[in-house]
Amino acid sequence: MTLRLYGFWRSNAAFRVRVALALKGLDYDEIEVDILSGDQFGSGYAAVNPERAVPTLVHDGHHLSQSMAIIEYLDELHAEPRLLPIDLRDRAYARSLAAVSAADTHPLTVPRVRKHIAGVFGADPAAIERWCQHWISEGLATYERLLARRPGTPFALGAEVSIADIGVAGQVALADVYHMDVDDFPNVANLAKHCFSLPAFATAHPFAQPGYHAVST
Repeated sequence: MTLRLYGFWRSNAAFRVRVALALKGLDYDEIEVDILSGDQFGSGYAAVNPERAVPTLVHDGHHLSQSMAIIEYLDELHAEPRLLPIDLRDRAYARSLAAVSAADTHPLTVPRVRKHIAGVFGADPAAIERWCQHWISEGLATYERLLARRPGTPFALGAEVSIADIGVAGQVALADVYHMDVDDFPNVANLAKHCFSLPAFATAHPFAQPGYHAVST
């Protein structure tokens, strides 16, 4: 199996796919697309992904985009461990938790949105950071309420990791990027502790990526 991931160290969507690949024990090569410098708009990458976004997963020549779709593809490609529960209701619930980050909050913090509010509304870097922190906090608060529905379990749906946990952990990783703590969200903090104790999550974290070390040294 040949897998190639186009991603970026601080891309939250790429983080989600890295976790899924690691949980399933799938080897892959990652190619950096610097979305802060605009590499995604270059003609070379446009041929890889016409959406001009990361991540893109290439499997035996087939190009796949959108992190949630990629994770579900990987779950069907390599069934163990399952990231989508077998039970119909649990599967829908897991998808809904994953979507809080992937569909509701993370899209409001991506480079094209930050650039737009700077260009159209004249927001300075400090205002843009406050904007991002606001929506990240909103996502954390939503997860806190949802996780309170199923207390006493290490992960969102019980004893096993699912796509829901990838979503929650991604929200925490995004908070880390923006120098936010999660102390006010104890259910989220507890779940994140369990997630990031697993190598699959820890090695996927933005701060564990070579690109982060390159810009921080």
